[in-house]
Amino acid sequence: MKLNRRHLLASATATFSGGAAFIAPVAAEAAPKAPFKGSWESLAESYQTPEWFRDAKLGIWAHWGPQCVPEYGDWYGRQMYQQGNGVYDHHVKTYGHPAQFGFMEFIGQWKVDQWDPDRLIGLYKAAGAKYFVSLANHHDNFDMFDSKYQDWNATKLGPKRDVVGTWAKAARAQGLRFGVSNHGAHAWHWWATAFGYDAEGPARGLRYDAYRVKKEDGKGKWWEGYDPHELYVGPEGDLVPPDGITTIKDMQAYNDSHSGQWPETVPPGDPYFVKKWALRQQDLVDKYQPDLVYFDNTTLPLEQAGLDATAYYYNASYKWHGKLDVVATGKRLNDLQRKAITEDVERGYSDRLREIPWQTCTCIGNWHYDRPLYERNGYKTAKEVIQRLADVVSKNGNMLLSIPVRGNGSIDEKEEAILADMAAWMAVNGEAIFATRPWDIFGEGPFAPPAAGDMDEWKAKPFSHEDIRFTTKAGALYALVQDWPENSYVQIYSMAEGSPQRKGTVEKVELLGHAEPLKFELGMDGLSVKLPDAKPAFTPVLKITGSGLV
Repeated sequence: MKLNRRHLLASATATFSGGAAFIAPVAAEAAPKAPFKGSWESLAESYQTPEWFRDAKLGIWAHWGPQCVPEYGDWYGRQMYQQGNGVYDHHVKTYGHPAQFGFMEFIGQWKVDQWDPDRLIGLYKAAGAKYFVSLANHHDNFDMFDSKYQDWNATKLGPKRDVVGTWAKAARAQGLRFGVSNHGAHAWHWWATAFGYDAEGPARGLRYDAYRVKKEDGKGKWWEGYDPHELYVGPEGDLVPPDGITTIKDMQAYNDSHSGQWPETVPPGDPYFVKKWALRQQDLVDKYQPDLVYFDNTTLPLEQAGLDATAYYYNASYKWHGKLDVVATGKRLNDLQRKAITEDVERGYSDRLREIPWQTCTCIGNWHYDRPLYERNGYKTAKEVIQRLADVVSKNGNMLLSIPVRGNGSIDEKEEAILADMAAWMAVNGEAIFATRPWDIFGEGPFAPPAAGDMDEWKAKPFSHEDIRFTTKAGALYALVQDWPENSYVQIYSMAEGSPQRKGTVEKVELLGHAEPLKFELGMDGLSVKLPDAKPAFTPVLKITGSGLV
């Protein structure tokens, strides 16, 4: 039986309980130690970051879905409907006008014929990943799993495979923790452009496919029996551009003014969307029991629904593990919220050593696979990734790194080379990253990150050999030098005479990957270390041991 609004709302009424609460908590007898309810205060009261997450430090993410089919970068689904946008121009030239060839047609064309998840997970593990995250859905509203409440999903359409379930099996078979990312709460406003039209040109005024195409139009086609408005969501009211906009500039201004700055609010007058989102999230958690749920939202999605979804997830952890052993993330949190979930800083830095563990998410390129970026060598290098990882770990954080997957399920040779270079560095220096904890200070040097916040990593200037980041483990202090000094000397000014970090005794200094201890001098200006000529990795890591250092 196909789900519709009436059936889903009836299901939601039966499943949800308690006024504003959208998701019923796990039964008390199944989780006797699970106190969590759908409020920030309740989530914060008992939550502690799991040790596995604190030890893991590096996760790899497959930001993969039907938007990767055209291999033309981020937000293809939204921007292909914006006349005047370069993505729109590419789409018209390559596939045709979006009134005739809309986004949903990519789903029909999506063939996953070069996907080898076991091999890819092996590459990610060798590169240092301790957890792997699969995109469960993006703003395009297409579920990448065996979704009970969304017919537009990868098991029924497109590849006709349970992508999330297959990733989960492959990751766990190789000892990695498994996570999912949910981006679907934005679909109700993200898809508004698909209901628009060209403001200029020969197709002026012709509505795009999301506005025109109905369920009955699928008869005899690959999507017969499926309602496009369950994919495109079907925004109501002033989200649908009115007739009579006559210039590209005015249409763009309209779209910008109705983006709502990516609100976390519920769509006005549409409880169906919220309840469907909540059921899909609960289904995702129940089916795959993820160790981590990444919510692509400021704080949590959809007001009370997001709080209830997180309480349900935390309570479920007790049912699965007998303890709270999972991570949920959100962005731009206040002090109370940082105690309730793990803060994620998207494509950004921290300007300080944080007391509470956190995560940054970033990508070697664009989130969705981008063939033009590949062709112009626009990826981060492995060295840049490792430098960023050292900075994050020294500040009590983890890094979730996306390696974009092509539509066919493969990654390109440049991505493979980056992973191989990361693996070579990790083979020498991984002990300075994994299962470490911060020192008294995160580091030293001239590198000054942009003001801490999302989406500003591009503003940062490169690291230099003067930039050093510190970690500790088992009584050892590690100094992760961000580049090789030209004069072969590393100077750690933080250990200068009179500094709070001038404590204990330095008994031995080693270069990881080098067999012999190094010559050093602890003087007024700090610790000076002479490096050997050999370079075992593209950045050096010193292991400093002695009594009372950490």
